[in-house]
Amino acid sequence: MAIKTRIGLLGGSFDPVHRAHIALALAALTALDLTQVQLIPAAQPWQRSPLLASGTDRLRMLELACHNEPRLSINTLELSRQGDTYTIDTLDSLPKTADYIWILGADQLVNFCSWHRWQDILTRTQLAVAQRPGISTSPPPALAQVLEQNGQTLRCIPFEPLDISATKIRQKLANGQAVDDMLDPLVLDYIRAHHLYLDPVSMPDTTDPL
Repeated sequence: MAIKTRIGLLGGSFDPVHRAHIALALAALTALDLTQVQLIPAAQPWQRSPLLASGTDRLRMLELACHNEPRLSINTLELSRQGDTYTIDTLDSLPKTADYIWILGADQLVNFCSWHRWQDILTRTQLAVAQRPGISTSPPPALAQVLEQNGQTLRCIPFEPLDISATKIRQKLANGQAVDDMLDPLVLDYIRAHHLYLDPVSMPDTTDPL
């Protein structure tokens, strides 16, 4: 029997993509023995405010951030799909020729049981969690119970948490503050060239995963 390819999946708004996203993807490659990690930009996550950058802009920023990392790729399934973004729909659309590991931060793990059809997600993929500052990587009780029933384990990704978030970056950009240490230089150049995230009035008051 042929051994299936192991692919990590890292979904997110990527509004904008930043250094912590890329660092997590690279850490997952090693820790989980993956062939590649696919970054999956959301069209419109159903649990959060409307995104500020267009799908086209977020996709281009991802391409720039991944340009020098051959084992990172971008999966545009969710951008191509109309309506709200649900993880289960994405997983159902993937080829069955690989084993998939869904990568999430500890802040997303806390809310995992609020995800649409979250128990079905566990039948399509394994979960792997990375630390976020000040947040436990232990699964919530309902998730822990289903994982045990399924004979699954929650994989942990050794990852030095970075105090970076897209929310913080957007706020700093809107206030004219420096974000050079948070973004790939090519991504920052793109943001400046296209005048993104400059209006403080339009900044949603949310906390982004990663």
